[in-house]
Amino acid sequence: MPDYQVLFNIVIGILGAMGGWMLNTMWVSLKDLQAADTKLAEKVSAIEVLVAGQYVTRDEFTVTMNAVFLKLDKIQDTLNNKVDR
Repeated sequence: MPDYQVLFNIVIGILGAMGGWMLNTMWVSLKDLQAADTKLAEKVSAIEVLVAGQYVTRDEFTVTMNAVFLKLDKIQDTLNNKVDR
């Protein structure tokens, strides 16, 4: 007749070992995800800096808009001076 306490201890030991293995696997996966998240955050930060560096400055925008308005004024003058209205 087997001793039930020994059988119970073996089953609990196996379940404990399986639970520990699962927790360890989850812990390693969590660490990997945190490392991937850190790398992704660094990449996004680098992209933000790159995009922010390529915005048009106020002076460049003013010069460009002045050129556009000059051309529009020339077109308007040409239309106003057209003989066959």
